[in-house]
Amino acid sequence: MPLKMRKNQSPSPPEPCMLTECMSIIAGAWAPNVIWCLRAGPRRYSELKADIPPVTSKVLSTRLRELEQRGVILRNVMPTTPPSVEYQLTPLGAELIPALEAVVEVGHKLKTLRGF
Repeated sequence: MPLKMRKNQSPSPPEPCMLTECMSIIAGAWAPNVIWCLRAGPRRYSELKADIPPVTSKVLSTRLRELEQRGVILRNVMPTTPPSVEYQLTPLGAELIPALEAVVEVGHKLKTLRGF
């Protein structure tokens, strides 16, 4: 006998789905890590590369470009010789920090429950 399909009791998400919209902003390998590393202030490319050792140069460059296009970070070219570039969070990017902190907190709880 097949199981009866239960009705979803969760409220329908608003259109367009804001959860999907927010997740698309931080989608991509290492994007949350980049945002996390910029929460304390501006960082140069080489500093971000050192902050996230497993990330490749190509992926980091791609994520920085995507996050800039999405309005999450600002890219500031410094008038130095040679020119240097700093990245920092926009106000929108800073609003993502509490969400990332909540995800980290749940991650710690899950790790504890699993005994890792």
